[in-house]
Amino acid sequence: MTIKNTTRRVALGAVAAAATVALTATTAISGGHGGVDMSGKTIEFVIPFSESGGSARWANFYAPLLSEALPGNPTVVVRYRPGAGSTAGANWFQEQDVNDGTLIFGTSGSTQFPYLLGDPRVRYEYDDWQVVLASGVGGVSYLPPDMAAKMDGLDATGLQGDDFIWGSQGATRLDLVANLAWKMLGMTVDPVFGIEGRGDGRLMFERGEANIDYQTSPAYLRSVVPLVEQGLAVPMMTWGSLDDAGNIVRDPTFPDIPTFKEVCEATPACETSGDAWEAWKAFFIAGFPAQKMVFLPNGADADVVATFSKAFQDVHARDDFAELSAKTLGIYPQMTEDAAQKAKDLATGVPDSAKAFVVNWLQEDYGVSLN
Repeated sequence: MTIKNTTRRVALGAVAAAATVALTATTAISGGHGGVDMSGKTIEFVIPFSESGGSARWANFYAPLLSEALPGNPTVVVRYRPGAGSTAGANWFQEQDVNDGTLIFGTSGSTQFPYLLGDPRVRYEYDDWQVVLASGVGGVSYLPPDMAAKMDGLDATGLQGDDFIWGSQGATRLDLVANLAWKMLGMTVDPVFGIEGRGDGRLMFERGEANIDYQTSPAYLRSVVPLVEQGLAVPMMTWGSLDDAGNIVRDPTFPDIPTFKEVCEATPACETSGDAWEAWKAFFIAGFPAQKMVFLPNGADADVVATFSKAFQDVHARDDFAELSAKTLGIYPQMTEDAAQKAKDLATGVPDSAKAFVVNWLQEDYGVSLN
């Protein structure tokens, strides 16, 4: 699907505005909870990643709150189905025919990108799924202290002569945002493909098997901030956030860390214009402002969908939600109903020119053919 840049900017502004409303008030759903009583039921919240990454952190944050908000207070259990960078779990979910609300599925950008790029392993269709929550998320790239010391302020030129290794879920996954950013900075970064979750990449960094990494905000807050406090890691940059006009600005969760755009502007080898930049920005938009989403299967009853949407709205309306979520997930929009649908549309569509650039780059740099 092709989306003009101007259209995306307008849509992003609408998403941001709707998300602000969702975080400050509860929007009533016609018919309340839709008359669905979930007493005595167990809801499986399936995550297509390992239990060590940001998606696990996000799901385990929401699971008990969702249990409290749903009528009848059902048990919500997080299950993990890792494999093929989340494609295996998504293909499995596509085949599920559960209409009573006892199965929900959580995706990440690593699920969205293979879909966007036409990865032949993808057998799932986002248009078949019913979104009930969309969560914005950020990402932070970080280095060992000795490598970080080679940067001159924001200028990353001093890193260009070193060989970097990191653990990646795959060339067509969310990690392509990091791979392309580092390449644009003139760095030589060799990914070790095949890890089952970003948490596994962090463990490689901790063991000294990798000398660069990035984590999404939930995992960074929980697992990397302690490394920074111990002097074992130094933040390099965030991917940034979007303002209402679609401009990249500093991540509100990490306002003291520069964005990739700032580092790129300070590094002579990097440009914030041209094909590479436009492709990077398009996939950043698809991968992070609505990075994590919760879906019900296509066959779920309308009342069940309404029930889950209302439950998530009730979670967001809690007096302590802002404090709880800031500590665990960071400061990002949490969207339901129309805002979630708009976010899903943005996350599952990029301009054809950006897709063509990325497909060509993946072939040239990694030998990955998607044609």
